[in-house]
Amino acid sequence: MKSRPPAPLNALRAFETAARCLSFQEAAGQLFVTPAAVSHQVKRLEAYLGVKLFERGHRAVELTAEGAALAASLSELFGQLDRVLDRVAAPTAMHLRVSTVESFAAKWLAPRLHRFHHDHPDIQLRIETGNERVDFVRDGIDVAIRYGPGAYTGVHAERLLDAPVFPVCAPALANDERRPLATPDDLRQHTLLHDEGSTGRAGVPDWAAWLEAAGAMGVDATRGPMFASMYLAQEAAVAGHGVALGVAPLVEEDVQRGRLIKLFDGSLDNAYAFWIVRRQSADTAPAVDAFCRWLRKEASTNAIPSSG
Repeated sequence: MKSRPPAPLNALRAFETAARCLSFQEAAGQLFVTPAAVSHQVKRLEAYLGVKLFERGHRAVELTAEGAALAASLSELFGQLDRVLDRVAAPTAMHLRVSTVESFAAKWLAPRLHRFHHDHPDIQLRIETGNERVDFVRDGIDVAIRYGPGAYTGVHAERLLDAPVFPVCAPALANDERRPLATPDDLRQHTLLHDEGSTGRAGVPDWAAWLEAAGAMGVDATRGPMFASMYLAQEAAVAGHGVALGVAPLVEEDVQRGRLIKLFDGSLDNAYAFWIVRRQSADTAPAVDAFCRWLRKEASTNAIPSSG
């Protein structure tokens, strides 16, 4: 078997960063070196392997087939190395990066986090918002909480909370004697608040679906402003600007604290739910396991006790 000199680790790291960025300039910024140094390390690795890893253009670089295959393997290997080093490092505060949607972070997660910090003072959380698919190794995310249909591939996904839908509004609006809200038909007198999260998604109730299920007559399902997120539509409802379709876990606290009122009886099923998404590998950090256990515990409790 042909012997090979030790792999050039600095060159491997420089290549993995450049492959992830598809830019020597951006890679240099992340590694705190010059673009020329990144280029030199990549050429060194190409010479070591005897293959071309990048196609270099005038203003951009592209991975060759060999480069793409190596980059995918290196991302996973460096991620595994980081996790091993975390386990053997001297005990210090553990850091956990959590990615979730804005509405869930603000309306469900934030009101509960004081209890997590009380139980796990050694774990420092960083909460980031977004609903796009994450690469746990590349993006450095430890746990994601997503609102979607499930069936996520290449990861471990666990259903956390169902998300039934029902109309909600501010108490002042619900108690307006001039424009009562006793039946779904009464919604014709009120502004409907819409959010893009329920638009064009199969099985996710929007106003047209809810009004049809409720048998409402003479209500224009398209009337009213559109908001970029469930969070913004809900905040507009809290402010008394109209009636929103509330997603149960997100309106729970506002309903309990009297900022919103649930209108009418019943709710409409939702094909989307909230999911815990994490690496498929069972080799996860203790902080990840602790946070996921805490999420399950909180999800099993409907009430939100005061933090005081």
